[in-house]
Amino acid sequence: MDWGYAATPFAAWLVAGCLKFAINSFKSNKPAFGLIGYGGLPSNHSAIVSSTAALVALREGIESPTFGVAVTLAFIVLLDASSLRRQVGRHAEAINSLRGTDSVPLRERMGHTRVEIAAGVALGCAVALAVHWLHKIT
Repeated sequence: MDWGYAATPFAAWLVAGCLKFAINSFKSNKPAFGLIGYGGLPSNHSAIVSSTAALVALREGIESPTFGVAVTLAFIVLLDASSLRRQVGRHAEAINSLRGTDSVPLRERMGHTRVEIAAGVALGCAVALAVHWLHKIT
């Protein structure tokens, strides 16, 4: 059985999440449990979908129909992270500024910058390479 296709996106999610937690904790000089979630460097979503697309490319080639599907899914997720979710965060900021201080604020940190997305893509490709290499030596 080829465990790589299931393990790769999970590993990318885990590595990206741990890295994001470490970066946020370093920036705030304390454990950043309150900053876990959407937004931040690297993008978990970008790491997950790019790791899958990269693993398909490594194992089946870029001419494979499976690679086409994986790249299509990756583009949808990357566009969503960079545009739609960033706009949702901006709307949350505007709504929070209009609401009083007695209400619970909406989460403003939602989308990703291009740098955060690029970091997620790079991380996802690195995880796919590692999984591909590990699979070859086992």
